[in-house]
Amino acid sequence: MSNMNNVEFRPDDFVLVQDKVKISDTKFQTKPTTFLKDAFKRFCKNKASVAGAIILGILLLLTIFIPLLSPYDVGKYDFVEEGGETKFKYVQHVSTNEAKLAPKLFDIDSGVGFWDGTFKKTHIVYDNEEAKPAGNYVASAVRNIIVYEPELVDNANRYGHGGYLVFAEDGQNKDNYYMRAYSTKYTADGNYTVKIVLGNEENYLGNVLSEYQVYLDYKDAFSNNKKLVLKEWSKEYGEVTIDISSILAANSITEANNASFRIEIKPLGDATKLSYILVEKVLFSCNESCENYDVLVNQVSITDATQTVKAVDIYSEDSVMKNYNDPHVWNCNGRQGIHNSLLTYCDFKYDTYEAVYGEKIVTVTKSDLDEYVKKGALKYTFDKKATADNPKALTYEILMPEEVPFDEILSFKRNSITGNLLEVTVSQPKYLSFGYTEMPKFLLGTDIFGCDLVTKAFSGLSTSLILGLCTAIFCFCFGLVWGAISGYFGGNVDLAMERFCEILGGVPWIVVMTLAILHFGNNFLTFFMALCLTGWMGTAGTTRTQFYRFKGREYILASRTLGSSDLRLIFKHILPNSMGTIITSSVLMIPSTIFSEATLAYLNLGLQGMQSFGVMMSQNQPYLEHYPALVIFPAIIMALMMISFNLFGNGLRDAFNPSLKGSE
Repeated sequence: MSNMNNVEFRPDDFVLVQDKVKISDTKFQTKPTTFLKDAFKRFCKNKASVAGAIILGILLLLTIFIPLLSPYDVGKYDFVEEGGETKFKYVQHVSTNEAKLAPKLFDIDSGVGFWDGTFKKTHIVYDNEEAKPAGNYVASAVRNIIVYEPELVDNANRYGHGGYLVFAEDGQNKDNYYMRAYSTKYTADGNYTVKIVLGNEENYLGNVLSEYQVYLDYKDAFSNNKKLVLKEWSKEYGEVTIDISSILAANSITEANNASFRIEIKPLGDATKLSYILVEKVLFSCNESCENYDVLVNQVSITDATQTVKAVDIYSEDSVMKNYNDPHVWNCNGRQGIHNSLLTYCDFKYDTYEAVYGEKIVTVTKSDLDEYVKKGALKYTFDKKATADNPKALTYEILMPEEVPFDEILSFKRNSITGNLLEVTVSQPKYLSFGYTEMPKFLLGTDIFGCDLVTKAFSGLSTSLILGLCTAIFCFCFGLVWGAISGYFGGNVDLAMERFCEILGGVPWIVVMTLAILHFGNNFLTFFMALCLTGWMGTAGTTRTQFYRFKGREYILASRTLGSSDLRLIFKHILPNSMGTIITSSVLMIPSTIFSEATLAYLNLGLQGMQSFGVMMSQNQPYLEHYPALVIFPAIIMALMMISFNLFGNGLRDAFNPSLKGSE
């Protein structure tokens, strides 16, 4: 131990390791950089965030330029008269004829089956007389039609034929049930006969095939009501022929005036089943003398059961159905329907563009032709001595197609005395009447107002983005200041500010928004104020948490010891370290605002007097099943925005994190 205390150190025990080495500052091997440059470098290395930023940039550019460059009108701001006042408001473009057109990609021929401006129509009733799909389908717009064999159906359709007229009791416990033809005159010398064809199918819909009788209900010479039975109660089905004139003569009846022909069925009196007959045909005939009467008996013949059922009030929209004085109308006091009617169906592709913008035949007067000649748009010659069917009588040349509203002259009409030209019949493209110089092609079709879906989507998105951006900027700035003060000073200041936030946050957002809309209207400013009223609290809470996290760190205490002010500590030391997390949560405020506006639009509380993304989606939602593009396309844009903002926000969080400065 004593030896340890007496250790001697000699000068040669120490060696200066850098005695002969020149010491100087080492030059940095990398270039100096700023915080923003370093943040940008780190952001660019995050491929997902860069992809999100690119997608957002593309959407932003499309939002700006598509509404500006699109040739299609979706609406505009204009001065309009409303309630005796002139107001500057948004006027929605409406063209019902152009509504819900199919998506069409440039010049793809219709009928190819992909993005060609057609909709596939299946199981559509086929009109055999017109040789086209039944209804308001334009024949020239039908593509790739497939007509199927007729099907047996149990419903009356204006395009069906044949089948059986089902006449049944109605379960009301009446004494008799009959079907009656229009009243006319039958005579003993008129050779009146009737052939009745009945079906014999048992147990139709669980009911019972009934007995029937046939009789005339008429007035005698003294206008007394009489009944003449033509066929007693029977279950003889198939074809039954009755000689009416012979029965009249056998009963010494010369003529039966105002006589209605009736077929009666016998009620069962069973509440669980009904009696019925199946009438296929009722064919009347008589000799030539019956043509002198007001109504020919063959006019009330049932030659087609489906057509007769229609006349017995199945299709009440037809005026003839309600006119019981019409000789073709049969009346009854029971139930009536149709069984085994033949109906033809078809499948086809329908070219919506040809239907709306295709050719139409119109008449153009000679004075209009002369106006086109004056403009230099048309040149024509007419030989008034030539015959009407001479193709060389009228020759023409269209010099300026954009000025002449037709592409072909089909025929002409001349003055019968002078031979001068009066008017011409022309083939005119219908798109000219819509203000287009050529047939339009809508990439994703049109919406319910006839607006181009792409143009309208990005036009509405611009309004929603402006609302979201304005809201996000205000909420970010205000929430940042509020959270910074609350988190930095703490204590009673923080307690008071937090209680205020809890009270304000306790009121449901939808209630706040609804009250604001009810009091101030569905306008942009109201939405902005209502969204900002509570929207800043998320940013404020995140900022407060970050300030509590960093304000006790050593570098903050050191800076405070060196005399830094509160503002310097907040904005120079604490806030930069907190910015990454704050930005991430705040970036999502923009799509969140758009979602909020869309939610209100679905509750019929959307923006009024202007187009927005949410209002457009709300208007299109009822048509999702049959026109999915109206909702799917805006939904894809919304999804891209949400994903892109998420990726972009995550990239900003990492880029603005000072602890990662200089890292790879």
